[in-house]
Amino acid sequence: MKENINKKYAIVTGGSSGVGKEFVRQLAVIGYNIVLVSNNPEGNLNVVAEVKSNCNVEIIPINLDLSLSSSVDRLVEFVDERALEVEVLICNAGMLVFGGVVATPSQRLEQIVNLHCVIPTLLCRAFGAQMSKRKKGYILIMSSMSAWMPFPAIAAYSATKSYLRSFGQSLYYELRHQGVKVTVVMPGAIDTQFYKLAASTRSKLLMFGLMQSPAEVARKSLKALWKGRRRIIIGLFAKICVTICFLLPSCALLPVLSIKKVRQLFE
Repeated sequence: MKENINKKYAIVTGGSSGVGKEFVRQLAVIGYNIVLVSNNPEGNLNVVAEVKSNCNVEIIPINLDLSLSSSVDRLVEFVDERALEVEVLICNAGMLVFGGVVATPSQRLEQIVNLHCVIPTLLCRAFGAQMSKRKKGYILIMSSMSAWMPFPAIAAYSATKSYLRSFGQSLYYELRHQGVKVTVVMPGAIDTQFYKLAASTRSKLLMFGLMQSPAEVARKSLKALWKGRRRIIIGLFAKICVTICFLLPSCALLPVLSIKKVRQLFE
């Protein structure tokens, strides 16, 4: 990535914190201008100030609720009005809905399905079309290790991440001969605000490879994207879990689900 890319832009959804913030930082370091999209205005401004203090690039924050379908049209209009050439699309925005399906408000379920399935699909369609015309572009889709098997208590999360895994790999084959590289990323646990853990616990999980840092996930994800890899599973623990999922049927969950404390998580 040593070419002159000063006039090229990258869109990063969910870029106000966690892995998204690292995508913004690492893309800015190599010269990409950024369109930073999230529903956290204060977080957006903090990232802009932090990154611009170290990188001479343009970072344009836009506050959008990406659980609303109308946000796609607004983002496309925003980009078209400014005649920005989007070379990289990072579909990173996500949310974790924890608890049993029947106990979860319907609005929350609708939000996660829109955020993880509908919006990334429409974004890939809109900006993938532009990239195809230029015969060059990069699309990165954040899925999850949980995409490989049923996960009671986070059923909507794992199911929508499974959609992203399938959709992204299909898109890879559709666009590969049009100069557009598509990579699906499937990390394990990441050290973000999703997990309410003590600092000592986080440190141990990171030490033993049971959790990955946002910086590491972003670095490995972008490296896979530049190389044109169809997918990447990040973290040794995640790779072990995915391998086990291939070997064991989903009914192997039953003994675990019979444990009272586990069952209470989704009842």
